[in-house]
Amino acid sequence: MKDTTTKWVLGHRVTPHNTIGDYDLLTGETPGKTDGPPPHSHQTYKEVFLITEGEMVFIADGKSITLKAGESIDIAPNTVHTFTNKSDKACKWVNIHSPKGFRQFFESLGVPEKIDNAAQLSLAPEIIQKVIETASNYDMYLKM
Repeated sequence: MKDTTTKWVLGHRVTPHNTIGDYDLLTGETPGKTDGPPPHSHQTYKEVFLITEGEMVFIADGKSITLKAGESIDIAPNTVHTFTNKSDKACKWVNIHSPKGFRQFFESLGVPEKIDNAAQLSLAPEIIQKVIETASNYDMYLKM
């Protein structure tokens, strides 16, 4: 199993956790007033978010829902979705993708948290361009 390394990915602090099942398990933190990824869908992955602290606004298939600590959302394959933290406080969450495989997106495109200014670097134009150019390699189809 791979060691877990916390990284900043598009302004979000993400930690992958090793699993023996056919799913990826990640924990994350989204700072206050931080947007999520561009609207996108996955053809293969089923996705779940569980909010553990704070709140997050999710948009899935054009419908907006605010989730608070203890609430979750299931996102079926081919569902266009994104999220944003509109509050001033950080939001913590658990994210699961099934089947296993999407973890590679975070590992490949994230900036290790130990690097100075990692959060800001994760939003650098060259990183965003790399996400746009390679998203489909990770079964992530942007709807920009």
